[in-house]
Amino acid sequence: MTHRKKKKIAGIVRLSMLILLPSVIAASASCIGRINHLLKNESKTAEEQSAYAVTREDNTKASEYKKTASVSPDDLLTGSLILSEGYGVNDETTDTSPKVKLKDPTKTVSDNAGPKPYPTSWGDGGTIIRNTYQPYSGNCFFDLENGGQVNNKSDIPNETLIEESRCLPNFEIGSSDQPQVLIYHTHTSESFEPYVRESYDPSFNYRTTDETKNVVMVGDAIQAELEAQGFNVIHVRTIHDYPSYNGAYDRSRASIQPILEQYPSIKVALDIHRDAISGENVAYQPYITVDNKEAAQIMIISGCDDGTLDMPNFMKNFHFASSLQQQLESDTPGLTRPILFDYRKYNQDLTTGSLLIEVGSHGNTLEQVQYSGQLFGRSLARLLKTLKKED
Repeated sequence: MTHRKKKKIAGIVRLSMLILLPSVIAASASCIGRINHLLKNESKTAEEQSAYAVTREDNTKASEYKKTASVSPDDLLTGSLILSEGYGVNDETTDTSPKVKLKDPTKTVSDNAGPKPYPTSWGDGGTIIRNTYQPYSGNCFFDLENGGQVNNKSDIPNETLIEESRCLPNFEIGSSDQPQVLIYHTHTSESFEPYVRESYDPSFNYRTTDETKNVVMVGDAIQAELEAQGFNVIHVRTIHDYPSYNGAYDRSRASIQPILEQYPSIKVALDIHRDAISGENVAYQPYITVDNKEAAQIMIISGCDDGTLDMPNFMKNFHFASSLQQQLESDTPGLTRPILFDYRKYNQDLTTGSLLIEVGSHGNTLEQVQYSGQLFGRSLARLLKTLKKED
């Protein structure tokens, strides 16, 4: 090869390197960046897994919630903190829960509305006040560590109840095909407003035997969410408060006691009601907006014993109530009103997971309370999953 040809080839090689050099530099930088990113992620994942393992071990050993950091009451009340100890320890990046689609209660027509149908036309005369209950202050109220409040109407000191509220529920959920949850309604005929409006019809006493328009419909929404998560539910649809309101608790007790005896696998018994918040010519509609949809606010009632009610295990129900309240507030901040802790029995002596649930009030609408039933059912399912007994 002549010197001239060698010089020409060398020139071509240098020119090619000059053209390719920027691309090579960019590609190298990209590779280095990706390697650093992967190393950081790998380190982060290892740290998270280690933290999760410690949390899991603590939860297995613990009989109470442990407070791992000092937080302000403001943070707790706004729902900005998620309860992660005792339950909810699984890392969830996406919601893979089955989507439950329910029938629109305003358009559902009952095959058998019973002796007291839901009205088909409406008058007015009373005022409906739409409101959202905020956290309360006062000596009888105290904040739960991970969201929500308790309204203590008993003589038990708040300090004692605060300690008790940290305890886990006192039962485990079996993994068999046997039923685990019982839903029933002492005041089965309790009903609601048809839709959002400014006034209500004073001639309607907000009771109907049409189960598509009373609290049975709310129970259906809770049941659907629980069953979608794999829990077996018995839903007692018997009307206990019509034609006679008096004696309804005795009749509901007679309905559910044989079921609890037949299925000892049932650990949770929920009596689903609606409240009746009203004044003179006024009905209140307590609600919040969740994902651009209105939901009725919910109140849990956990009864206690002054020595005359034969409820030796009432504090175990309170443990469950506190866990459930915190789960509800963690999932949907603002959904609950304070737990009512008072000297009331309400058949809560039958299990250590017995509670009365007030879903909205008579001023709330059918759609609002159905949606609240869904939200309640989803949160209850999340809590119960953490209480499942491992085989």
